[in-house]
Amino acid sequence: MELSPRGHEQVAALAAYCHALKIDTIYASPMKRVQQTLAPLAQLSGKVPVIIPGLREVDFGKWTGLSWDQVKKQFGVSPFEWLDQLEDGAITEAETVPDFRYRVETSLRQIFSEFTGESAAIVCHGGVIRMLLSLLLDLPFRQMGRFDVEYASLTRVRYGAPKTEVELLNFTPWRDLPS
Repeated sequence: MELSPRGHEQVAALAAYCHALKIDTIYASPMKRVQQTLAPLAQLSGKVPVIIPGLREVDFGKWTGLSWDQVKKQFGVSPFEWLDQLEDGAITEAETVPDFRYRVETSLRQIFSEFTGESAAIVCHGGVIRMLLSLLLDLPFRQMGRFDVEYASLTRVRYGAPKTEVELLNFTPWRDLPS
């Protein structure tokens, strides 16, 4: 799916905000919407993103490509239940949570092994952000539904000893743009 015109406005505002953060390296999912999301930041920063296939969104099986309203109509499931449905293996043909966790954790290890700077951006998807938080904070994935993850939002995590801290969660620098 393409970014909407509003989505392009949002990612432009996000790129301007992130550019001021002086990010050393950008890692990204290969999926189309992420590529569209990171394009303004890559252009502003002059950085060539490192594409990591394992950062693609979770495979929702039979739900893939459907809106939340369509999921509710076709499968009788509230969009707020997607984490539980995925965790319970109740979404037909969907990626399993252990497989998803392994894929994202492998990608995170790759980033940790390659990264030599002070700050990095990972441009990815809501499900992947939730899995990254689950891994970094050592919390159950099922509980990640408690975190709101908007499109074109910034979640900033300081990783390292003696602890890992969430510094920003779901920050939207575009919030004040006229709609």
